[in-house]
Amino acid sequence: MFQNLKVLELASVLAGPSVGQFFAELGAEVIKIENLNAGGDVTRTWRGSGEQTDDRSAYFCSVNWGKKSVALDLTTDESKSAIQKLAAKSDLIIASYKPGDAEKLGVSYNQLRTTNKQLVYGQITGYGSDTDRVGYDAVIQAESGFMDMNGEANGNPTKMPVALIDVLAGHQLKEGLLLALLKRERTGVGSFVEVSLLQTAIASLTNQATNWLVGNKIPSRQGSAHPNIAPYGDSFVTKDGKRILLAIGNDRQFVNLLKLLPEINWVEVQKNFATNHKRVDNRDQLRLILSNAIGQVDSGILLEQIHRNKIPAGIIQNVKEVFEMEAALELLIKGDSLKGVRTYVAKDSGSFSKTSLLPPPHFGEHTQQVLDQLS
Repeated sequence: MFQNLKVLELASVLAGPSVGQFFAELGAEVIKIENLNAGGDVTRTWRGSGEQTDDRSAYFCSVNWGKKSVALDLTTDESKSAIQKLAAKSDLIIASYKPGDAEKLGVSYNQLRTTNKQLVYGQITGYGSDTDRVGYDAVIQAESGFMDMNGEANGNPTKMPVALIDVLAGHQLKEGLLLALLKRERTGVGSFVEVSLLQTAIASLTNQATNWLVGNKIPSRQGSAHPNIAPYGDSFVTKDGKRILLAIGNDRQFVNLLKLLPEINWVEVQKNFATNHKRVDNRDQLRLILSNAIGQVDSGILLEQIHRNKIPAGIIQNVKEVFEMEAALELLIKGDSLKGVRTYVAKDSGSFSKTSLLPPPHFGEHTQQVLDQLS
């Protein structure tokens, strides 16, 4: 797809590098510039408790497949010259500097486009380019309403276990860059594309935003339960100790579920649970009924019947169990004794991109190789 595309990654941590890996997965040459004096991308040092890895931590490996690492000191004239030469040959630049830092280092869009009028430059910031405030995913989750909604009803606000705003910002930037590449294809003109973590988060509030804007109700913490549907997101323990999650989206699915369960009082169902609106209003009573009924059935028997009747439900699995699934195995990347997960999952003509990817690079692994090609 992008075999002839040259990408220069001036980004670190998660959001920007995820975009770099996306283009690498589709065949682009991606050169990752890392700070020589700081030891490179900070996530190289983000090791979990007991993790035994080299300069490629598990975290770093999540979004840095398919890249070449070049270590430079951008405060020196020699390195600035190298960046300018690389930018002149690049189709795309991905940056995630704090506002003002790119200009100080001579790597802003306006500085690099002077020798490459067709350059497409994508920038991720925390709060936009008009503020120098540093943006981190956890703080954005707090300020954008996500943490206030997340957690149990009587518990504390809870951060999501994945830096989801970073992930979503990466997707937002991909969309903007793909549109910019399409524009360049049609007009020959480059573009500057900017995405902020804060606006990404706000745009991702979706139905919870309109629960306030349209429904005039401030979303509140209620565990995994859905504010507008029931039982949706609720989980129950089966007779054999498995926890099954329900995602009932309509009245027909609800009735079909009840037909599989023992000791259902159909008169009570008709009175209090016949419609989604009634189920939402009486969700606490409904939970007790479902908990008692599901607790009398083995998970294997129940799931087989649930799937046969097209009822949306599944067992809550840990990550080890996830990567025993065929769907997960299809996304694995392997190389240099490491494993990773593809960031791009769309299938073209029924199959995934078969681009062979370099393993996550060691710090500065390709510096000399890349610089030699500039002379």
